[in-house]
Amino acid sequence: MLPAKPASESHLARLREHSGLTVRELARQLGTNHTTVMYWERSGKVAKPEFLLPLSRIFGVTVEELLGDPKPRRVANPGGKLGQVFEAAARLPRSKQDKVIALLEAFVDQHAMKGEATAS
Repeated sequence: MLPAKPASESHLARLREHSGLTVRELARQLGTNHTTVMYWERSGKVAKPEFLLPLSRIFGVTVEELLGDPKPRRVANPGGKLGQVFEAAARLPRSKQDKVIALLEAFVDQHAMKGEATAS
């Protein structure tokens, strides 16, 4: 007779099953053995850090979520073209970011003053 399945399934097993993967399919995608994946699921831990990022990409979650931490809140960023420009600016070196910020603050201040002048 087979032993009963544990009442609490591991977080990794739930993520794998939600993704529709078998243990062997997941192991194949990671380039490891299925027994290693089974160990991770039973123990609740991933022994080698180099598997964290590939696992998170396969499951479509952050590494934090993979490790069981709650999903971090998203910061509301503008969408569309403005959001793309802000994302590109965020990748610039800090000195360049400071110049973009100064330019944008001056533009917004100038626009706000014009709005106040027309409202009077």
